Amino acid sequence: MPRYLRPRTLDEALALRADTAAGAPLTLLAGGTDVYPVRTQRSAWFEAYSRDVLDLSLIPELGGITREASGIRLGAMATWSAIAEAELPTGFAMLKQASRQVGGVQIQNRGTVGGNLCNASPAADGVPPLLALDAEVELASGRGRRRLKLADFVLGNRKTALAPDELLVAVHIPAQPEQARSTFLKLGARAYLVISIASVAAMVALDGQGRIDDARIALGACSAAPQRLHALEQRLTGQAASPVLAADISAADLASLAPIDDVRASTAYRREAALVLVRRALSELFSSPLEVAA
Repeated sequence: MPRYLRPRTLDEALALRADTAAGAPLTLLAGGTDVYPVRTQRSAWFEAYSRDVLDLSLIPELGGITREASGIRLGAMATWSAIAEAELPTGFAMLKQASRQVGGVQIQNRGTVGGNLCNASPAADGVPPLLALDAEVELASGRGRRRLKLADFVLGNRKTALAPDELLVAVHIPAQPEQARSTFLKLGARAYLVISIASVAAMVALDGQGRIDDARIALGACSAAPQRLHALEQRLTGQAASPVLAADISAADLASLAPIDDVRASTAYRREAALVLVRRALSELFSSPLEVAA
């Protein structure tokens, strides 16, 4: 019979994780918004579900949103509602906007940032803004702790760099330029409660002459894992910010994407949708008054 494990400390959780790492598969339970639908689907088809469950909800160290000297720390159990309601710098607007796109309010109240990252869906709404914020994940095990760039953690569809004995403890976001502004746009079959066909998170900061000093653009649902458009970011840096510049972005700037055909959209549609979303996101940022560095 499967066991339901509910530790109250991180050390206890890591010990349980280590005990099961070499044995039977273990289901990590955070908010449960991904775990329970899978179990329900299997039950509907009379498939046995015999995995032990490690419930992380009682571990204080995994929660909270705190300001640190180096930036912002999001505990792995921080919910999307908590992120949406938190007082964060202006550059975090895209993350707060994405937080309100993760399902309905009930899902946002339960779903966690750590669960979203470990689930590693190519269409995860939380990943593009965190990529654009240069986020790192903190991983812990009985062997110690380590940090990875988020881009090195989410490896593909349902694939991460999490070792069998590790837990994701927190997401660390470095301090952003004070004048940075950002936005998140998402395309789905309807306005809300939908999985992304394509999504974009964009952030820009200007220098004292109104030129782009920093540009970050990340796309979701258009590759096996969400990814930054580094070549486009470099091309935009140093140019004068204007809606015309946004309109000049072409399909060649998105050549690194590898969208697929599925029930939500074709490859060709995703490529065109991604291009339109990037243009719209940057046009929105360039059209609004942007603060410049002193």
